[in-house]
Order: sequence, then structure tokens, then C-alpha cells
Amino acid sequence: MPSQLPLDTLIGLAKESTDEAARLLGRLTAERSNAERQLAMLRDYRQDYLERLQQAMTRGMSASDCHNYQRFIGTLDDAIGQQQDVLRQADENLAKGRLYWQQEKRKLNSYDALAQREARAQALVESRREQRLNDEYSARLVQRQAGLH
Repeated sequence: MPSQLPLDTLIGLAKESTDEAARLLGRLTAERSNAERQLAMLRDYRQDYLERLQQAMTRGMSASDCHNYQRFIGTLDDAIGQQQDVLRQADENLAKGRLYWQQEKRKLNSYDALAQREARAQALVESRREQRLNDEYSARLVQRQAGLH
């Protein structure tokens, strides 16, 4: 059984690592969702401001007010561009997180497969040992019975 201990240790470490990778993946997924939600809010806000500008222009507005609207929309465009970069980075981080989790899961599955193979080999050895003992017992029993007759 001592040969099993290092494998058990590896399985335990791999489980911890896989769990940590899953937690990281959850955080990265939440960060990506937040980035996407913020981008949508900025786009909605920009659209709302464009509609306000159009309404104000149809009612008539001063050139300075028009310039202020346009400058603010430009600021929103900059914020949208920055948020698109944040979303792109979140997508990249999420993809890396998925790969990391998949690697850790494969490692755990490999160790589990080794443990199952070892368990089957041990069961086979034990089964053969029991069969050999039963055969020896049966042979002695037959010898005793033959010696009695």
C-alpha cells in the first residue's frame, strides 16, 4: 500500500489545484460579465445623449450648447473605446482561465485513471492470492480425505 500514498498525495494536490482553477474561472467570468454590462451601459448612455442632442437641435440651440453636447459624446466615445479594451482583456483572461482549468482537470483525471488502474491491479493480485489459498486448502482437504480412506 505505500506505493499508493504518493499517488493519493498527487490526487489531493490536483483536486485542490482544479478547485482553485474553477474558482478563478468563476471570478474571471464575473469580471467579463461586469465589463460587458458596463460597455452596454455606456453605449445606452451615448445613444440617449445623441437623442437628446437631436431633440435639442430640432427645438433650436446655441452653438456652444451643441459644442458641449458633441464634446460630451466624444468623451463617451473615448470611454466606450476604453471599456471595449477592458472587455477584450477580460475575454483573453477568461480564455486563459478556461485553458488553465482544463489542464488542471486533465491532470486530475490522469491521476484518477492511474489510481483506478492501480486499484484494479491490486484487486487482481488479491483475487489471485485468494484463489491460490483456496486451491491449496482444497488440495490439502483432498489429500486428507484420500489418506482417511
